[in-house]
Amino acid sequence: KGEEKERRKMYFYKNKLLQAGQLKKLGEHKYSCTSVSLLDPILQPWWCWLVARVPLWLAPNLITIVGLAVNILTTLILIYYSPNGRSEPPRWASALCALGLFVYQSLDAIDGKQARRTNSSTPLGELFDHGCDSISTVFVALSACISVQLGFYPRWMFFQCFCAMTLFYCAHWQTYVSGTLRFGRIDVTEAQCTIIGIHLISAVFGPEIWMTKIVGDFELWNSMSVMTIVCGSWALLQFFAVIQAGGVGKNGSTVAGTSVLSPIIPFLFVVIPAYVISQKSPDHIYENHPALYIMAFGMITAKVTNRLVVAHMTKSEMEYLDWGLIGPLCLFLNQYFNCFLSEYWVLWFAMIWCTVDLVRYCGQVCLEICAYLKIELFRIPYPPKPLMTSQAPSEKDNNNSAGGSSNSSSRASKSPPESPVRNLTAPPFGTARSSSESSGSGGASPRKVHGH
Repeated sequence: KGEEKERRKMYFYKNKLLQAGQLKKLGEHKYSCTSVSLLDPILQPWWCWLVARVPLWLAPNLITIVGLAVNILTTLILIYYSPNGRSEPPRWASALCALGLFVYQSLDAIDGKQARRTNSSTPLGELFDHGCDSISTVFVALSACISVQLGFYPRWMFFQCFCAMTLFYCAHWQTYVSGTLRFGRIDVTEAQCTIIGIHLISAVFGPEIWMTKIVGDFELWNSMSVMTIVCGSWALLQFFAVIQAGGVGKNGSTVAGTSVLSPIIPFLFVVIPAYVISQKSPDHIYENHPALYIMAFGMITAKVTNRLVVAHMTKSEMEYLDWGLIGPLCLFLNQYFNCFLSEYWVLWFAMIWCTVDLVRYCGQVCLEICAYLKIELFRIPYPPKPLMTSQAPSEKDNNNSAGGSSNSSSRASKSPPESPVRNLTAPPFGTARSSSESSGSGGASPRKVHGH
């Protein structure tokens, strides 16, 4: 009881987010994933060619954060020209978004390959990668809606964006339950390529092309909604099958020994207020400022998702409440007291609060892990440590793309070291890929589940 009390006290004062027991389990974390993606084998040669040209002194986490920064910057440019999702943005802004997403996709795919060729894989790499993905999900979904001018259909825009966030959360929820991250035939790579195509169509023909009627009143933009419903429903069916089968913990519980349904509570604390506040607003705050609204709730969703990933990797219970909920709470209380403050400025406060809270949480968790593993976040040893034969990535391992556990180096054999750069070949097309390292090495998947 004393340890639990101290843990809660430290969480309240934000002095230390991860306790010694959690850090120990993080160091013992074993990465496991399965993937049958359609496009990954096609893009593997490009990713292998690209990573071979990356300097060996460049840290994998730095590659990931640069890709995320490009993705966010290009999306913010699009938002600047169309904050309401109805104004027609310049065509070059849509083209820039397509380029930014392609850059992020490529850099996100090679970070783990870079970790392997530099022998710098750690559990922090997997966590950092998924954290960046959770933020990117918000901006990628929002940019697609703006390129299609879904601001004219605010409910559909709300559905599209929150569907992406929900699917991403569910992907890590089932990982928390089963211990394995699963990638389907149509997953993040396919979704990203589709959204790149949406941006390019808007750039070439203009966003008005999406208002073209195909059959009756069925317009071209409706096809995007249909794809989201069909693919999302299929992903949710697979997710529910995993939940129904039970977890890998005691009596069918999660990896942390908690209820398999427990992760739904913190997520509902975000989604339900987001919907209720948008419907009850007397100033129609969501309809008038959809981009700002989605970014505000997107940041708290990313924070909750990151906490779920941390709970999985540390095999610990997930807290239900979060400091980021203060932002939505302010919006709710302002409406409850008849909007004595402008909803627009309260929304700005909520967005800034949630963003700062997300950055603070992610930064503190990363620094605590760095201190425990005695590594740096954006720097790696150069020249890289020799990769021993027993550590050399097999053909199966080459499909992984983010850092795994740091334990693998302790079991290096006495055979002569090999070159750190090796075996970056693409797998045969159409083959299922899996990775479950008994040593704990490995890293995040060939591609990460964005879920849109």
